[in-house]
Amino acid sequence: MGRGGIGGAVGAADMENSDSTRCFVRDVKRIVIKVGTAVVTGQNGRLAMGRLGALCEQVKELNFQGYEVILVTSGAVGVGRQRLKYRKLINSSFADLQNPQLDLDGKACAAVGQSGLMAIYDTLFSQLDVTSSQLLVTDRDFRDPSFGHQLRETVVSLLDLKVIPVFNENDAISTRKAPYEDSSGIFWDNDSLATLLAKELDADLLIMLSDVEGLFSGPPSDPQSKIIHTYINDKHGKLINFGEKSRVGRGGMQAKVAAAVCAASKGVPAVIASGFVVDSIIKVMRGEKIGTLFHNEANVWDCSKEVTSHEMAVAARDCSRHLQNLSSEERKKILLDIADALVANEGLILSENEADLAAAHDSGYEKSLISRMTLKAGKITSLAESIRSIADMEDPISHTVKKTEVAKDLVFEKMYCPLGVLLIIFESRPDALVQIAALAIRSGNGLLLKGGKEAMRSNTILHKVITSAIPDVVGKKLIGLVKSKDEIADLLKLDDVIDLVIPRGSNKLVSQIKAATKIPVLGHADGICHVYIDKSADMNMAKRIVMDAKVDYPAACNAMETLLVHKDLNKTEGLDDLLMGLANEGVVIYGGPVAHDTLKVPKVDSFHHEYSSMACTLEFVDDVQSAIDHINRYGSAHTDCIITTDKKSADTFLQQVDSAAVFHNASTRFCDGTRFGLGAEVGISTGRIHARGPVGVDGLLTTRCILRGSGQVVNGDKGVVYTHKELPLQ
Repeated sequence: MGRGGIGGAVGAADMENSDSTRCFVRDVKRIVIKVGTAVVTGQNGRLAMGRLGALCEQVKELNFQGYEVILVTSGAVGVGRQRLKYRKLINSSFADLQNPQLDLDGKACAAVGQSGLMAIYDTLFSQLDVTSSQLLVTDRDFRDPSFGHQLRETVVSLLDLKVIPVFNENDAISTRKAPYEDSSGIFWDNDSLATLLAKELDADLLIMLSDVEGLFSGPPSDPQSKIIHTYINDKHGKLINFGEKSRVGRGGMQAKVAAAVCAASKGVPAVIASGFVVDSIIKVMRGEKIGTLFHNEANVWDCSKEVTSHEMAVAARDCSRHLQNLSSEERKKILLDIADALVANEGLILSENEADLAAAHDSGYEKSLISRMTLKAGKITSLAESIRSIADMEDPISHTVKKTEVAKDLVFEKMYCPLGVLLIIFESRPDALVQIAALAIRSGNGLLLKGGKEAMRSNTILHKVITSAIPDVVGKKLIGLVKSKDEIADLLKLDDVIDLVIPRGSNKLVSQIKAATKIPVLGHADGICHVYIDKSADMNMAKRIVMDAKVDYPAACNAMETLLVHKDLNKTEGLDDLLMGLANEGVVIYGGPVAHDTLKVPKVDSFHHEYSSMACTLEFVDDVQSAIDHINRYGSAHTDCIITTDKKSADTFLQQVDSAAVFHNASTRFCDGTRFGLGAEVGISTGRIHARGPVGVDGLLTTRCILRGSGQVVNGDKGVVYTHKELPLQ
């Protein structure tokens, strides 16, 4: 545990979104937070109480977590000017109002505004059960050699008592001519004061809050400007074009950059971030890549992640074109070589997987997640056999699906072709990496993979083994492994290179991906699968199917979530036996309104949500149509099943349930690419465009049009006799 890593809002468990260059925050203990005038005040010059409240909430959270927080605040002059303008206005004569003179002395504004500003801080912190203190300093104070020692003693005493020191330059008695005009001295504004204090007080981090997200390559208002997440002086120092300074304050972004560079050079990392984002400080302390980082080791880091992401995608696309140029037998051999390589490296793969499992246990991950990431004995052999099955499939590339004579000696063909580059984002399951890679190679696609961090070692060794079997004529960059979660945001912007995104994981993951990209997304957001037991069902069959659908692999997306039962079966021996069987397997049964009233089971909160993998919702319905209506209303269009001996009911159910997979007298667990004979699957799609249900090789293909002519031209269709005759494919 680092010096500040005490858990809670910014503990180790929340470092999932962290960037590798921000990992040093785990060892941060003492923080200086500088708040700019543009953050403290609103457009009208009055205090921005919402932002100040959010700031104090974050400081309180850090203080509670054991961090030592020192606040440097601007805003006194702005607050004072607003008050004095009002005071001057109400004391003005009619003649004064006809010829207003509103220029005010900056030192007078500072004297009036300081007390008001501190009163607000004191009130807000007091509401949060936090004590704050005011420390006003001037440039002249730091000229006294003994001042620094006394300052440190005072601040350390306050921090030991969990008191928040709030610093500001005492502009009212500063020896400079005017607060906004004179930049001479040891420090010349609150940005440089914050840097000075960070060094004098041995801070571990300086956070500077501004009215923009960070440092941009040009004016933030320019659409061509891009945020610089890590500042490298040699790279960015001469390239940045600063825009206008903020409407208030002294030096704008240029002053903040100068102060941050100075702090970093003295060994104190600095981050410039937006004070308009309510949790920006907490995000910085989580190590997330927000704002602009200044660090004295930044020049040795590789900070071109956006370029790297683009290059990775372009390389995968180029390699996929080399792959498509190979013969079917050559592509088949690559898959067979991969299968052999997996078997040959089984011991190493299982060793790395065991290391992931041990780390997951130590981190307290849920059993269902650990189950999904486990490569059990014989799993590698099974994966190798699956790859060999995919290799033996008919070659899908350039397969003609339609051939038409358009006119004499003018033939139209529609042919299968690869989509291009796929980005697959998956959680927990390292075996998914193997299946997806095999399908991508068979379909001629380039591939970028991002697995869950909990299985990083397993994913890394599997990727290494697989790419080692790809020949140089294709290129090992055909399959790229994305290791940082932070890179996903960059990849999702590459709609000019990446052709399809397939997220495999939680509802939250899929929804986030869909909201963050223009690239088409194929996947399902939920796995709310139903089994309906009709009144004519064979109850022995029903028990077998329901037990398998729920218990065979409870964490799977095709496992049963809701059991619908015809009302005539309520309190029958067959149903009682089935429910007892579920309970004996540890399944917790919740009830809808009817089931809750009749069976006295806990009442379900909502039919729309998935619960624990070992929970099941039970409800009674009037008939097959009621079951269909329930599924279409509350289901996720994944997989649903009817158990019945009545053919009419079965046909009605199969026709009217609007799901990707609909079964009659078979477990929902059959909804799987391998079990359907697709070789494997990249995921299960509940969408209605392109592919639906388990997505195998055919779901990774699109079509293109080929026209073979003999010199024909349209010329207004003069002289062209269209025949549109279907031709045999062979």
